[in-house]
Amino acid sequence: METFLIHGGRPLSGEVAVSGAKNAALKALAATLLTDKEVELRNIPDIADVRIMCDVIRTLGMTVTERGKVLRIRRTHEGKKEVPLSLGARLRTSSMVLGPLLARYGEAVIPNPGGCRIGARPIDRHILGLTKMGAAVRYDPHDGYFHAEASRLHGVRYRFDKNTHTGTETLLLAAVLAEGETVLENAAAEVEIDDLIAFLNHMGAKIRRTKTREIVIHGVPSLNGATHSIMSDRNEEVTFALAACVTGGDIVVRNSCARHLDVFTKLLGECGGKVERVGPETTRYAAGTGYRPSHITTAPYPGFMTDWQAPWAVLMTQAHGVSTIHETVFESRFSYVAELKKLGADISFFDPPVRDPERFYNFNWADRIQGYHQGIRISGPTRLHNGILEIQDLRAGATVVLAALAAEGESMVRGVEQIDRGYEHIEIRLRKLGAGITRRKEDV
Repeated sequence: METFLIHGGRPLSGEVAVSGAKNAALKALAATLLTDKEVELRNIPDIADVRIMCDVIRTLGMTVTERGKVLRIRRTHEGKKEVPLSLGARLRTSSMVLGPLLARYGEAVIPNPGGCRIGARPIDRHILGLTKMGAAVRYDPHDGYFHAEASRLHGVRYRFDKNTHTGTETLLLAAVLAEGETVLENAAAEVEIDDLIAFLNHMGAKIRRTKTREIVIHGVPSLNGATHSIMSDRNEEVTFALAACVTGGDIVVRNSCARHLDVFTKLLGECGGKVERVGPETTRYAAGTGYRPSHITTAPYPGFMTDWQAPWAVLMTQAHGVSTIHETVFESRFSYVAELKKLGADISFFDPPVRDPERFYNFNWADRIQGYHQGIRISGPTRLHNGILEIQDLRAGATVVLAALAAEGESMVRGVEQIDRGYEHIEIRLRKLGAGITRRKEDV
Protein backbone atom coordinates (compact mmCIF):
# COMPACT_ATOMS: atom_id res chain seq x y z
CA MET A 1 0.00 0.00 0.00
CA GLU A 2 1.18 3.51 -0.81
CA THR A 3 0.04 6.90 0.41
CA PHE A 4 0.32 10.54 -0.55
CA LEU A 5 1.38 13.12 2.01
CA ILE A 6 -0.04 16.45 0.89
CA HIS A 7 0.76 19.88 2.32
CA GLY A 8 -2.25 21.92 1.23
CA GLY A 9 -2.89 25.59 0.80
CA ARG A 10 -0.37 26.24 -1.99
CA PRO A 11 -1.54 27.86 -5.24
CA LEU A 12 -0.66 25.69 -8.26
CA SER A 13 0.76 27.42 -11.31
CA GLY A 14 2.73 26.59 -14.44
CA GLU A 15 2.26 24.33 -17.46
CA VAL A 16 1.21 20.69 -17.65
CA ALA A 17 0.66 18.37 -20.61
CA VAL A 18 -2.44 16.18 -20.65
CA SER A 19 -1.78 12.48 -21.26
CA GLY A 20 -3.49 10.16 -23.72
CA ALA A 21 -7.04 9.20 -22.78
CA LYS A 22 -7.34 6.11 -20.62
CA ASN A 23 -10.81 5.31 -21.95
CA ALA A 24 -9.60 5.49 -25.56
CA ALA A 25 -6.31 3.65 -25.05
CA LEU A 26 -7.87 0.59 -23.40
CA LYS A 27 -10.39 0.10 -26.23
CA ALA A 28 -7.70 0.56 -28.89
CA LEU A 29 -5.67 -2.19 -27.22
CA ALA A 30 -8.67 -4.51 -27.42
CA ALA A 31 -9.05 -3.62 -31.10
CA THR A 32 -5.54 -4.88 -31.90
CA LEU A 33 -6.92 -8.42 -31.49
CA LEU A 34 -8.81 -7.94 -34.76
CA THR A 35 -5.72 -8.20 -36.97
CA ASP A 36 -2.51 -10.22 -37.35
CA LYS A 37 -0.69 -7.18 -38.76
CA GLU A 38 1.43 -4.84 -36.66
CA VAL A 39 -0.35 -1.93 -35.01
CA GLU A 40 1.37 1.14 -33.61
CA LEU A 41 -0.41 3.11 -30.90
CA ARG A 42 1.00 6.51 -29.95
CA ASN A 43 0.36 8.86 -27.03
CA ILE A 44 -0.31 5.89 -24.74
CA PRO A 45 -0.59 6.93 -21.07
CA ASP A 46 1.74 5.28 -18.57
CA ILE A 47 -0.96 4.08 -16.16
CA ALA A 48 -1.77 0.87 -14.34
CA ASP A 49 -4.92 0.05 -16.33
CA VAL A 50 -2.98 0.17 -19.62
CA ARG A 51 -0.34 -2.17 -18.22
CA ILE A 52 -3.03 -4.63 -17.14
CA MET A 53 -4.74 -4.46 -20.53
CA CYS A 54 -1.40 -5.14 -22.22
CA ASP A 55 -1.08 -8.25 -20.06
CA VAL A 56 -4.59 -9.29 -21.09
CA ILE A 57 -3.85 -9.17 -24.83
CA ARG A 58 -0.48 -10.87 -24.29
CA THR A 59 -2.31 -13.91 -22.89
CA LEU A 60 -4.41 -13.86 -26.07
CA GLY A 61 -1.41 -14.18 -28.40
CA MET A 62 -0.16 -10.62 -28.85
CA THR A 63 3.38 -9.31 -28.39
CA VAL A 64 3.59 -5.75 -27.03
CA THR A 65 6.75 -3.70 -27.45
CA GLU A 66 7.01 -0.41 -25.58
CA ARG A 67 9.08 2.59 -26.62
CA GLY A 68 8.16 5.55 -24.46
CA LYS A 69 4.58 6.48 -25.20
CA VAL A 70 4.48 4.25 -28.29
CA LEU A 71 3.31 0.64 -28.27
CA ARG A 72 3.89 -1.74 -31.18
CA ILE A 73 1.55 -4.71 -31.07
CA ARG A 74 1.39 -7.80 -33.25
CA ARG A 75 0.05 -11.32 -33.04
CA THR A 76 3.04 -13.68 -32.84
CA HIS A 77 1.62 -16.89 -31.42
CA GLU A 78 -1.58 -18.78 -30.81
CA GLY A 79 -2.87 -17.43 -27.55
CA LYS A 80 -5.69 -18.51 -25.30
CA LYS A 81 -9.29 -17.53 -25.92
CA GLU A 82 -9.75 -17.00 -22.20
CA VAL A 83 -8.93 -14.00 -20.01
CA PRO A 84 -7.36 -15.16 -16.73
CA LEU A 85 -9.32 -14.35 -13.62
CA SER A 86 -6.24 -12.71 -12.09
CA LEU A 87 -6.36 -10.05 -14.82
CA GLY A 88 -10.05 -9.79 -15.60
CA ALA A 89 -11.01 -9.24 -11.98
CA ARG A 90 -8.72 -6.18 -11.85
CA LEU A 91 -9.97 -4.41 -14.96
CA ARG A 92 -13.54 -3.99 -16.15
CA THR A 93 -12.37 -3.14 -19.67
CA SER A 94 -11.04 -6.67 -20.07
CA SER A 95 -14.58 -7.57 -21.16
CA MET A 96 -13.93 -5.58 -24.35
CA VAL A 97 -12.01 -8.54 -25.81
CA LEU A 98 -15.26 -10.49 -26.02
CA GLY A 99 -16.27 -8.98 -29.37
CA PRO A 100 -12.89 -9.40 -31.15
CA LEU A 101 -12.47 -12.99 -29.94
CA LEU A 102 -15.96 -13.97 -31.09
CA ALA A 103 -15.53 -12.20 -34.43
CA ARG A 104 -12.19 -13.88 -35.20
CA TYR A 105 -12.28 -17.25 -33.46
CA GLY A 106 -15.89 -17.94 -32.59
CA GLU A 107 -15.21 -18.42 -28.89
CA ALA A 108 -14.35 -16.41 -25.81
CA VAL A 109 -14.27 -16.96 -22.07
CA ILE A 110 -14.06 -13.89 -19.82
CA PRO A 111 -14.46 -13.48 -16.06
CA ASN A 112 -17.13 -11.29 -14.58
CA PRO A 113 -15.43 -7.90 -15.08
CA GLY A 114 -13.82 -6.13 -12.16
CA GLY A 115 -11.92 -2.87 -11.83
CA CYS A 116 -13.41 0.28 -10.38
CA ARG A 117 -16.38 -0.45 -8.13
CA ILE A 118 -18.59 2.58 -8.69
CA GLY A 119 -21.80 0.69 -9.19
CA ALA A 120 -23.12 -2.54 -10.60
CA ARG A 121 -22.02 -1.60 -14.14
CA PRO A 122 -23.76 -4.62 -15.69
CA ILE A 123 -22.69 -5.99 -19.08
CA ASP A 124 -26.17 -7.25 -19.90
CA ARG A 125 -26.49 -4.61 -22.65
CA HIS A 126 -23.31 -5.95 -24.26
CA ILE A 127 -24.42 -9.58 -24.01
CA LEU A 128 -27.87 -8.98 -25.46
CA GLY A 129 -26.40 -7.22 -28.51
CA LEU A 130 -23.91 -10.04 -29.14
CA THR A 131 -26.72 -12.57 -28.83
CA LYS A 132 -28.70 -10.73 -31.52
CA MET A 133 -25.59 -11.01 -33.73
CA GLY A 134 -25.60 -14.79 -33.43
CA ALA A 135 -23.54 -15.50 -30.31
CA ALA A 136 -24.55 -17.89 -27.56
CA VAL A 137 -23.47 -16.54 -24.19
CA ARG A 138 -23.96 -18.13 -20.79
CA TYR A 139 -22.73 -17.18 -17.37
CA ASP A 140 -21.48 -19.94 -15.08
CA PRO A 141 -21.89 -18.82 -11.44
CA HIS A 142 -19.64 -21.67 -10.30
CA ASP A 143 -16.51 -20.48 -12.09
CA GLY A 144 -17.49 -16.80 -12.45
CA TYR A 145 -16.95 -16.77 -16.23
CA PHE A 146 -18.99 -15.80 -19.27
CA HIS A 147 -18.70 -18.52 -21.94
CA ALA A 148 -19.45 -17.32 -25.47
CA GLU A 149 -19.58 -19.10 -28.84
CA ALA A 150 -20.52 -18.09 -32.36
CA SER A 151 -20.11 -19.98 -35.63
CA ARG A 152 -20.36 -16.68 -37.51
CA LEU A 153 -21.46 -13.25 -36.31
CA HIS A 154 -23.91 -11.46 -38.58
CA GLY A 155 -25.08 -7.89 -38.91
CA VAL A 156 -28.13 -6.71 -37.04
CA ARG A 157 -30.13 -3.57 -36.31
CA TYR A 158 -29.84 -3.16 -32.58
CA ARG A 159 -31.16 -0.43 -30.30
CA PHE A 160 -29.69 0.08 -26.83
CA ASP A 161 -32.35 0.64 -24.18
CA LYS A 162 -30.05 3.04 -22.32
CA ASN A 163 -26.83 4.84 -23.07
CA THR A 164 -23.83 2.52 -22.73
CA HIS A 165 -20.30 3.59 -23.61
CA THR A 166 -18.64 0.19 -23.36
CA GLY A 167 -21.68 -1.59 -24.78
CA THR A 168 -21.46 0.53 -27.94
CA GLU A 169 -17.73 -0.22 -28.23
CA THR A 170 -18.22 -3.95 -27.63
CA LEU A 171 -20.66 -4.24 -30.53
CA LEU A 172 -18.45 -2.04 -32.72
CA LEU A 173 -15.52 -4.39 -32.17
CA ALA A 174 -17.70 -7.41 -32.96
CA ALA A 175 -19.45 -5.91 -35.99
CA VAL A 176 -16.38 -4.83 -37.99
CA LEU A 177 -15.71 -8.45 -39.01
CA ALA A 178 -19.33 -9.66 -38.92
CA GLU A 179 -21.18 -10.63 -42.07
CA GLY A 180 -23.37 -7.84 -43.45
CA GLU A 181 -24.44 -4.49 -42.04
CA THR A 182 -24.90 -3.60 -38.38
CA VAL A 183 -26.83 -0.52 -37.31
CA LEU A 184 -26.48 0.60 -33.69
CA GLU A 185 -29.32 2.86 -32.56
CA ASN A 186 -29.20 4.98 -29.41
CA ALA A 187 -25.44 4.38 -29.51
CA ALA A 188 -23.23 6.36 -27.15
CA ALA A 189 -21.92 9.65 -28.58
CA GLU A 190 -18.75 10.08 -26.51
CA VAL A 191 -15.74 11.42 -28.43
CA GLU A 192 -13.65 8.49 -27.17
CA ILE A 193 -15.90 6.23 -29.25
CA ASP A 194 -15.21 8.37 -32.30
CA ASP A 195 -11.51 7.95 -31.55
CA LEU A 196 -12.00 4.18 -31.65
CA ILE A 197 -13.99 4.46 -34.89
CA ALA A 198 -11.17 6.48 -36.48
CA PHE A 199 -8.63 3.82 -35.45
CA LEU A 200 -10.74 0.96 -36.80
CA ASN A 201 -11.28 2.79 -40.07
CA HIS A 202 -7.51 3.27 -40.35
CA MET A 203 -7.29 -0.53 -40.10
CA GLY A 204 -9.72 -0.95 -43.00
CA ALA A 205 -13.08 -1.09 -41.24
CA LYS A 206 -16.15 0.60 -42.75
CA ILE A 207 -17.83 2.55 -39.98
CA ARG A 208 -19.68 5.84 -40.05
CA ARG A 209 -21.74 7.77 -37.53
CA THR A 210 -24.85 8.62 -39.55
CA LYS A 211 -26.57 10.48 -36.72
CA THR A 212 -25.49 11.70 -33.29
CA ARG A 213 -26.61 8.39 -31.78
CA GLU A 214 -26.57 6.07 -34.77
CA ILE A 215 -23.57 4.12 -36.08
CA VAL A 216 -23.53 1.98 -39.22
CA ILE A 217 -20.89 -0.74 -39.65
CA HIS A 218 -20.35 -2.70 -42.88
CA GLY A 219 -18.51 -5.90 -42.03
CA VAL A 220 -15.23 -6.61 -43.85
CA PRO A 221 -13.34 -9.92 -44.25
CA SER A 222 -10.19 -8.76 -42.42
CA LEU A 223 -8.37 -5.75 -41.01
CA ASN A 224 -4.86 -4.44 -41.62
CA GLY A 225 -2.27 -2.86 -39.38
CA ALA A 226 -2.34 0.87 -38.70
CA THR A 227 -0.74 3.72 -36.79
CA HIS A 228 -2.97 5.73 -34.50
CA SER A 229 -2.42 8.46 -31.91
CA ILE A 230 -4.70 8.32 -28.87
CA MET A 231 -6.71 11.47 -28.13
CA SER A 232 -6.02 13.53 -24.99
CA ASP A 233 -7.74 12.65 -21.71
CA ARG A 234 -10.71 14.92 -21.02
CA ASN A 235 -11.00 13.78 -17.42
CA GLU A 236 -7.37 14.57 -16.70
CA GLU A 237 -7.77 18.07 -18.15
CA VAL A 238 -10.81 18.69 -15.95
CA THR A 239 -8.79 17.59 -12.92
CA PHE A 240 -5.98 20.07 -13.62
CA ALA A 241 -8.48 22.84 -14.40
CA LEU A 242 -10.16 22.35 -11.03
CA ALA A 243 -6.77 22.06 -9.30
CA ALA A 244 -6.04 25.60 -10.47
CA CYS A 245 -9.41 26.88 -9.26
CA VAL A 246 -9.54 25.24 -5.82
CA THR A 247 -5.97 26.24 -4.90
CA GLY A 248 -6.17 29.83 -6.13
CA GLY A 249 -3.77 28.99 -8.95
CA ASP A 250 -3.19 29.47 -12.66
CA ILE A 251 -2.42 26.45 -14.90
CA VAL A 252 -1.81 26.24 -18.65
CA VAL A 253 -2.81 22.86 -20.10
CA ARG A 254 -1.06 21.61 -23.22
CA ASN A 255 -2.51 18.86 -25.44
CA SER A 256 -5.82 20.38 -24.41
CA CYS A 257 -9.08 18.92 -25.70
CA ALA A 258 -11.16 21.88 -24.54
CA ARG A 259 -13.22 21.68 -27.77
CA HIS A 260 -14.77 18.56 -26.25
CA LEU A 261 -15.32 20.19 -22.85
CA ASP A 262 -17.83 22.90 -23.75
CA VAL A 263 -20.36 22.00 -21.06
CA PHE A 264 -17.62 21.99 -18.41
CA THR A 265 -15.78 25.17 -19.47
CA LYS A 266 -19.05 27.09 -19.87
CA LEU A 267 -20.18 26.15 -16.37
CA LEU A 268 -16.75 26.85 -14.89
CA GLY A 269 -16.85 30.36 -16.35
CA GLU A 270 -20.40 30.95 -15.10
CA CYS A 271 -19.35 29.92 -11.59
CA GLY A 272 -16.39 32.32 -11.49
CA GLY A 273 -13.45 30.34 -12.81
CA LYS A 274 -11.29 31.67 -15.64
CA VAL A 275 -10.96 29.81 -18.94
CA GLU A 276 -8.86 31.09 -21.82
CA ARG A 277 -8.16 29.30 -25.11
CA VAL A 278 -4.49 30.20 -25.68
CA GLY A 279 -4.12 28.10 -28.84
CA PRO A 280 -5.69 25.17 -30.73
CA GLU A 281 -4.39 22.69 -28.12
CA THR A 282 -3.53 25.00 -25.22
CA THR A 283 -5.97 26.23 -22.57
CA ARG A 284 -5.41 28.35 -19.46
CA TYR A 285 -7.43 27.72 -16.31
CA ALA A 286 -7.21 30.12 -13.38
CA ALA A 287 -8.95 30.81 -10.08
CA GLY A 288 -11.55 33.52 -9.74
CA THR A 289 -12.04 35.92 -6.86
CA GLY A 290 -15.21 34.17 -5.71
CA TYR A 291 -17.34 31.24 -6.84
CA ARG A 292 -21.07 31.02 -7.46
CA PRO A 293 -23.06 27.85 -6.68
CA SER A 294 -24.27 25.48 -9.38
CA HIS A 295 -26.95 22.87 -9.90
CA ILE A 296 -25.85 20.05 -12.18
CA THR A 297 -27.32 16.79 -13.37
CA THR A 298 -24.89 14.27 -14.83
CA ALA A 299 -25.66 12.92 -18.28
CA PRO A 300 -24.07 11.08 -21.20
CA TYR A 301 -22.11 13.11 -23.75
CA PRO A 302 -22.49 15.97 -24.52
CA GLY A 303 -23.83 16.49 -20.99
CA PHE A 304 -21.93 16.99 -17.74
CA MET A 305 -19.98 13.74 -17.33
CA THR A 306 -20.41 11.54 -14.30
CA ASP A 307 -16.58 11.45 -14.06
CA TRP A 308 -16.52 15.20 -13.40
CA GLN A 309 -19.07 15.50 -10.63
CA ALA A 310 -16.78 14.34 -7.81
CA PRO A 311 -13.94 16.82 -8.47
CA TRP A 312 -16.53 19.50 -9.22
CA ALA A 313 -17.91 18.99 -5.72
CA VAL A 314 -14.57 20.19 -4.29
CA LEU A 315 -14.91 23.51 -6.13
CA MET A 316 -18.48 23.89 -4.91
CA THR A 317 -17.30 23.66 -1.28
CA GLN A 318 -15.78 27.08 -2.01
CA ALA A 319 -18.88 28.57 -3.67
CA HIS A 320 -21.04 31.14 -1.88
CA GLY A 321 -24.36 29.39 -1.39
CA VAL A 322 -25.88 25.96 -1.85
CA SER A 323 -24.98 23.75 -4.83
CA THR A 324 -26.56 20.47 -5.87
CA ILE A 325 -25.37 17.46 -7.83
CA HIS A 326 -27.83 14.90 -9.22
CA GLU A 327 -26.11 11.68 -10.34
CA THR A 328 -28.07 9.87 -13.05
CA VAL A 329 -25.49 7.60 -14.72
CA PHE A 330 -24.46 5.36 -11.80
CA GLU A 331 -26.38 4.30 -8.72
CA SER A 332 -23.34 4.53 -6.44
CA ARG A 333 -20.93 7.36 -7.08
CA PHE A 334 -20.79 9.44 -3.91
CA SER A 335 -18.12 7.49 -2.02
CA TYR A 336 -16.02 10.65 -1.85
CA VAL A 337 -18.60 12.53 0.25
CA ALA A 338 -17.51 10.95 3.52
CA GLU A 339 -13.89 11.89 2.76
CA LEU A 340 -14.72 15.53 1.99
CA LYS A 341 -16.72 15.75 5.22
CA LYS A 342 -13.59 14.67 7.11
CA LEU A 343 -12.00 17.89 5.85
CA GLY A 344 -14.93 19.99 7.05
CA ALA A 345 -17.09 20.08 3.91
CA ASP A 346 -20.80 20.73 4.52
CA ILE A 347 -22.52 18.10 2.34
CA SER A 348 -25.82 16.31 2.79
CA PHE A 349 -27.67 13.70 0.76
CA PHE A 350 -31.12 14.03 -0.76
CA ASP A 351 -33.31 12.26 -3.29
CA PRO A 352 -34.24 14.46 -6.28
CA PRO A 353 -37.88 14.00 -7.28
CA VAL A 354 -38.08 11.69 -10.30
CA ARG A 355 -41.42 10.49 -11.67
CA ASP A 356 -40.24 7.29 -13.38
CA PRO A 357 -36.77 6.37 -12.08
CA GLU A 358 -36.45 3.18 -14.16
CA ARG A 359 -36.77 5.20 -17.36
CA PHE A 360 -35.03 8.35 -16.12
CA TYR A 361 -31.80 6.88 -14.75
CA ASN A 362 -29.17 5.40 -17.03
CA PHE A 363 -28.44 2.51 -14.66
CA ASN A 364 -30.75 -0.39 -13.91
CA TRP A 365 -32.96 0.91 -11.11
CA ALA A 366 -33.20 -2.58 -9.60
CA ASP A 367 -29.43 -2.51 -8.97
CA ARG A 368 -29.72 0.47 -6.64
CA ILE A 369 -28.74 -0.33 -3.07
CA GLN A 370 -31.38 0.43 -0.49
CA GLY A 371 -30.55 3.62 1.39
CA TYR A 372 -28.32 5.13 -1.30
CA HIS A 373 -29.12 8.58 -2.63
CA GLN A 374 -28.80 10.15 -6.06
CA GLY A 375 -28.28 13.74 -4.98
CA ILE A 376 -26.09 15.85 -2.69
CA ARG A 377 -26.28 19.43 -1.42
CA ILE A 378 -23.05 21.33 -0.82
CA SER A 379 -23.07 24.48 1.29
CA GLY A 380 -20.19 26.92 1.09
CA PRO A 381 -17.81 28.47 1.23
CA THR A 382 -16.01 26.13 3.64
CA ARG A 383 -12.50 26.47 4.99
CA LEU A 384 -11.16 22.95 4.46
CA HIS A 385 -8.67 21.50 6.94
CA ASN A 386 -6.29 18.53 6.86
CA GLY A 387 -7.27 14.91 7.45
CA ILE A 388 -6.57 11.24 6.81
CA LEU A 389 -8.38 10.18 3.66
CA GLU A 390 -9.23 6.89 1.94
CA ILE A 391 -9.66 6.40 -1.81
CA GLN A 392 -12.52 4.18 -2.97
CA ASP A 393 -12.32 4.55 -6.75
CA LEU A 394 -10.38 6.35 -9.48
CA ARG A 395 -12.32 9.64 -9.75
CA ALA A 396 -12.90 9.76 -6.00
CA GLY A 397 -9.12 9.47 -5.68
CA ALA A 398 -8.54 12.57 -7.80
CA THR A 399 -11.24 14.30 -5.78
CA VAL A 400 -9.67 13.74 -2.36
CA VAL A 401 -6.28 14.79 -3.73
CA LEU A 402 -7.82 18.06 -4.97
CA ALA A 403 -9.47 18.61 -1.61
CA ALA A 404 -6.21 17.96 0.26
CA LEU A 405 -4.39 20.40 -2.05
CA ALA A 406 -6.98 23.06 -1.21
CA ALA A 407 -7.04 22.33 2.54
CA GLU A 408 -4.81 23.84 5.19
CA GLY A 409 -2.22 21.61 6.83
CA GLU A 410 -0.87 18.15 6.03
CA SER A 411 -3.20 15.38 4.84
CA MET A 412 -2.58 11.70 4.28
CA VAL A 413 -4.28 10.01 1.33
CA ARG A 414 -4.39 6.21 1.37
CA GLY A 415 -5.11 3.85 -1.51
CA VAL A 416 -3.28 5.79 -4.21
CA GLU A 417 -3.12 2.70 -6.42
CA GLN A 418 -6.62 3.70 -7.52
CA ILE A 419 -5.26 7.02 -8.83
CA ASP A 420 -2.42 5.19 -10.61
CA ARG A 421 -5.06 3.35 -12.64
CA GLY A 422 -5.91 6.50 -14.59
CA TYR A 423 -3.43 9.31 -13.84
CA GLU A 424 0.14 9.22 -15.10
CA HIS A 425 2.70 10.05 -12.35
CA ILE A 426 0.22 12.49 -10.84
CA GLU A 427 2.35 13.48 -7.85
CA ILE A 428 5.39 14.33 -10.02
CA ARG A 429 3.32 16.53 -12.29
CA LEU A 430 1.60 18.25 -9.38
CA ARG A 431 4.95 18.96 -7.73
CA LYS A 432 6.09 20.71 -10.91
CA LEU A 433 3.08 22.98 -10.48
CA GLY A 434 4.11 23.81 -6.91
CA ALA A 435 2.15 21.22 -4.91
CA GLY A 436 3.53 19.84 -1.69
CA ILE A 437 2.94 16.15 -2.37
CA THR A 438 5.10 13.09 -1.81
CA ARG A 439 4.51 9.35 -2.21
CA ARG A 440 5.55 6.86 0.43
CA LYS A 441 5.02 3.21 1.20
CA GLU A 442 2.95 2.39 4.26
CA ASP A 443 4.48 0.19 6.92
CA VAL A 444 2.77 -3.19 6.97
